[in-house]
Amino acid sequence: MDRLWSYHRPASVRNVLEDLRLERDIAYTTVMTVMDKLHTKGLLRRKQVGRAYIYEAVATKEAYTAELMRNTLASSGNQAATLVHFLERLTPQEAAALDAALKVCPPRSRA
Repeated sequence: MDRLWSYHRPASVRNVLEDLRLERDIAYTTVMTVMDKLHTKGLLRRKQVGRAYIYEAVATKEAYTAELMRNTLASSGNQAATLVHFLERLTPQEAAALDAALKVCPPRSRA
């Protein structure tokens, strides 16, 4: 996923393979299997171009990460306690990012 997110464009298995081979030896079938599984899980979409598939991420890395965070919070036994533990561990930079995000998207008012 990180490779596809870094490209900011659709890519073939061969594109990803060539990129990965700059760092390590890896088989075409390994990359193809992983990308197919990511497609099956709904993380990648694909379209056929000739005999190959071109893949692209369904969501941005930020949107995917936000969904993971939301699912984790939803599955916690005590959301308030989970949030307190999370906030206690924020670095100053993370706290500033949270503050900036809350200015862009303030919490919904209670009805």
